[in-house]
Amino acid sequence: MSCTAPGASSSDLFAQKHGKWQVNTGYRYFRSFRHFRGDVQEHERIENHTEVVNLSHAFDLGVSFQPTTRLSFSVNLPVLHNDRSSLYEHYGNSLTANPGQERFHTQSAGIGDLRVSSSYWLVDPMKLKKYNVALGLGIKLPTGNYRVEGDFHKLDKESQEYILRKPVDQSIQLGDGGVGFSLEGQGYWQVGKTTSLYANGFYLFNPRETNGVSRNPGTDPSPVDGYFSVPDQFAARAGVNQSLPFVKGLSLMLGGRVEGVPSHDAIGGSRGFRRPGYIVSVEPGVAYMKNGFSAAVTVPVALYRNRTKSYADLQDPTGQKHGDAAFADYLISVNVSRWF
Repeated sequence: MSCTAPGASSSDLFAQKHGKWQVNTGYRYFRSFRHFRGDVQEHERIENHTEVVNLSHAFDLGVSFQPTTRLSFSVNLPVLHNDRSSLYEHYGNSLTANPGQERFHTQSAGIGDLRVSSSYWLVDPMKLKKYNVALGLGIKLPTGNYRVEGDFHKLDKESQEYILRKPVDQSIQLGDGGVGFSLEGQGYWQVGKTTSLYANGFYLFNPRETNGVSRNPGTDPSPVDGYFSVPDQFAARAGVNQSLPFVKGLSLMLGGRVEGVPSHDAIGGSRGFRRPGYIVSVEPGVAYMKNGFSAAVTVPVALYRNRTKSYADLQDPTGQKHGDAAFADYLISVNVSRWF
């Protein structure tokens, strides 16, 4: 969903007047720290200071080419910087193993997975401006490093510290190691002179089952979740866009958003380690367009979070296994684009 401003469908009309090339830049930030098992929050993690904190900064760089008013081709590359701090990955969560409650950090930085996509409006936007639907196809290439390693602080039997070098957590890896393809859709409907409805959705199919990265090198990995999974992803949102009459080109947006990772892939196997789940958010935002320039800021705020059972959880014969995951309270997304 990067480099996309909801409700900005009329930006395609700028191409007819100002050019066929568009440069997109985006920035996304979130801080995840609230642990959920199912849809139940584990408040004790924060109270005991054992929560895992992920800080994610993503800069999206994109270029689009529109040979006609109906067809467009896009290339998007994220540049990422992630920081993860925890107790359990190092000395441990317990006061016995980690009496000083020392928290250490692992990080990753670099380019992510490249996405190339195309989109086609079912009706020429210049002929039918009140409503339209576009469908898209895309391919994701594994350009991001999915084997990033970090230093983990451990204690031996004599309580002496040593450094273990191994892959960082899956949540801050720069890529997933798989070639995927996506189906996308977007649409708008002008319901009044200054009011329109918008909707868009995205599903990423990742057929590769695991990427061969062991969570704990040097040990005999479990065939079920010993390696990192290459999971599918999905996102969708819909809402209303209200233009403001006192500033031409300025509009306010309010909508809903859902995004997440499924427990089972639509194509291919689902083994490997993953933290499936989804988050439902309310998404306010503001957008501005003038000539060939457009900018948008949205801040989805979480309403509901659910860490669903993974494939590995479901293999437990007792039915008791259910891993947790940390979620953010909100996401900040800034997008700027310019037609040439």
